[in-house]
This record gives sequence, C-alpha cells and structure tokens, in this order.
Amino acid sequence: QVQLVESGGGLVQAGGSLRLSCVVSGRSFVGNVMGWFRQAPGKEREFVSAITRSGGITAYADSVKGRFTISRDNGKNTVYLQMNLLKPEDTAVYYCAADASGSYYYARNFGSWGQGTQVTVSS
Repeated sequence: QVQLVESGGGLVQAGGSLRLSCVVSGRSFVGNVMGWFRQAPGKEREFVSAITRSGGITAYADSVKGRFTISRDNGKNTVYLQMNLLKPEDTAVYYCAADASGSYYYARNFGSWGQGTQVTVSS
C-alpha cells in the first residue's frame, strides 16, 4: 500500500503562486506515474497534470497549461505542482495520485490517492 501526503495549499490572491508537494511512501516511488487532480465543490474530479517515471514527459490540462509546472524528485519521493498566475477558477481541493493503470487523464485509473489540500484563489 502506498501513502501520499499533500501539502502547500492555502489562500492566495488572483495572480499569485503556490507550490504543492506530495510525499510518497510505502512503495517504490520511482516506478510510478504521478498525477495531480482537483475537485471544486459540486464538480467532478478533473485532471490537472501528470509526470512519467523519469520525469521526461509531462502533461497538462488545457486550463492550466503555461501556468502550472509539474516536477518530481525521485531522491525525495516527492512530486511538486508549481502553480503561477492563479485564477479564482483554480479554487479546488487538489489531490495527488499514484498507481496508474491506463490513461493518466482519468481519475478512475489511479489506485492511490492523498487526502487533498485546499487551494483558494480570491479575486
């Protein structure tokens, strides 16, 4: 069983930045494709970003492309999400995910999840 713990959320004004972190334990981190998803109140959980095992390939939702950057430090078993130029519509609980089977775009394909960290962007 893998454990994921997110941190770094908070309240920020529009145009500001936050960096989310997700520490993974309990299983090899290096072998995992890692993903970030978010869920706003009353909405379904949606894909934000993903990164391959080596970090060589990254993917982003169109809504965050050019503003968010995903990265990983395999030595620290940690994946990051740098969020810049934040908008009120980025407000959501952000979740880290691991153990993907199939397309990383779909939340249902990830078997392990963190507890989430709240990001609130004020206008």
